[in-house]
Amino acid sequence: MFTPLDPPIETLTTGVVVVGAGAAGLATALNLAPCQVVVLAHGPAATGWAQGGIAAATGPDDSPAFHAADTAAAGAGLVDPLVAALVTAAGPGCIDWLQSAGVTFDRGTDGRPARGLEAAHGRARILHAGGDATGRAILAALTARAAAAPHIRRLDNAEATALLTDARGRIAGIIVDLTGRRLMIRTPAVVLATGGIGGLYAHSTNPPGATGRGLALAARIGARLRDLEFVQFHPTAMDLGGDPMPLASEAIRGAGAVLIDGAGRPVMAGISGGDLAPRDVVARQVAATIDAGDRVFLDARAAIGPGFAERFPTAAAACRTAGIDPASQPIPVAPAAHYHMGGIAVDLAGRTGIPGLWAAGEVAATGLHGANRLASNSLLEALVCGGWVARDILSTSPDARAPVIRQALRTGRAGTGEGAVAIGRLRAAMSRQAGVLRDAAGLDQLIGLAAAIEADPQLPAAIADRALVCRLIAEAARDRPDSIGAHQRADTTPLALRERSHVPA
Repeated sequence: MFTPLDPPIETLTTGVVVVGAGAAGLATALNLAPCQVVVLAHGPAATGWAQGGIAAATGPDDSPAFHAADTAAAGAGLVDPLVAALVTAAGPGCIDWLQSAGVTFDRGTDGRPARGLEAAHGRARILHAGGDATGRAILAALTARAAAAPHIRRLDNAEATALLTDARGRIAGIIVDLTGRRLMIRTPAVVLATGGIGGLYAHSTNPPGATGRGLALAARIGARLRDLEFVQFHPTAMDLGGDPMPLASEAIRGAGAVLIDGAGRPVMAGISGGDLAPRDVVARQVAATIDAGDRVFLDARAAIGPGFAERFPTAAAACRTAGIDPASQPIPVAPAAHYHMGGIAVDLAGRTGIPGLWAAGEVAATGLHGANRLASNSLLEALVCGGWVARDILSTSPDARAPVIRQALRTGRAGTGEGAVAIGRLRAAMSRQAGVLRDAAGLDQLIGLAAAIEADPQLPAAIADRALVCRLIAEAARDRPDSIGAHQRADTTPLALRERSHVPA
């Protein structure tokens, strides 16, 4: 219900609000023409950090069926086969759409887009742009196209703080913080495309703003969340002292680089799939080696050598800043929170079950990833599902075609906020107790900490939302006692195939 807010706030009316300006949000907004759309951008989008590429069955030896089979195998039995079939079938068309939007994929000697191999893929089907800058290239192209679209209005430094519903439980609007000023946008349709939760962890490859705010917004109005325990840890985040940790893309291992310990011994020796085993397998082995008191390095000297900087410029720049030359030195790596397979439960149209609320991208749980995301499927899912959401809104929400009421709005840089100590405690506890390996005792401690921070009236709402998401992830992990995919319990045995659903108590 609409409730009085203090201080008074400005109002705006539009057809659709898209929360998030990454791949999923911009794909949704672009496909919503001619509906008037307001896109809320808060900090850098995680899309721009994606290095690995985008997976699609475009080769003569490949097919969407093969791609779907690899997706299902990586997901450890929890992938929805219909979703996998539909998303992978849309892959080639998605690549064509990106190229029409201005994305230039790296070419092979034959002049066609070059296809790379990554972990758990049975075919070379990963397309890259700018080497390991694929996400940045896609984001730049979509941002430029959105800026030129007359139906899209973007608000920067805009943080969504609450969803509003009417007496029937339908979406009626959203509250936005514009650098301390409050804006109420009246709208019958909101799309959450807020990205992931990696910023909740002390060791993460995600932007700092990836704190699960979309999950909190949805949960607080009763949307169903699922599979929150499935957090993917990238096994080769560069251990260079950065926060967030720079990523050594999986494509580097796809090009032949190997993981070695401090003595130069191969870390993945004797393990099925070796250095290109599924991410959860590699992450556990790397974590186990580090926990035993050793270090782990990614060695690209023999396989890539002097060509490293040209092929992987983003990773090379991070190494150079740290005084490492990957052409002649191995890169220190460690697992870090990277991608969230769980999220807001949605159907094939991105509907959440709350009338007027959709979700797309990493914040949504479509069933595509199961217990372990197949490498480079995330950009594909974001773009394909963003298009599905837009089509559903246009076909089912005629009220969303109402023209926008334009008002002059000031924007500025967001403040640093309060509660740094509470945030630090949460991040450390998440990495320690909800990391690569979990157990009931540690998860119970994490739940207690998160609940106490969530209930502290002296802390701002943004920190309470962080704590809420941490608590829900920890509860989901505690309530699944068996290990499967990216969810590994050190205190129990593998494998129970059951879905977990959580809303706030």
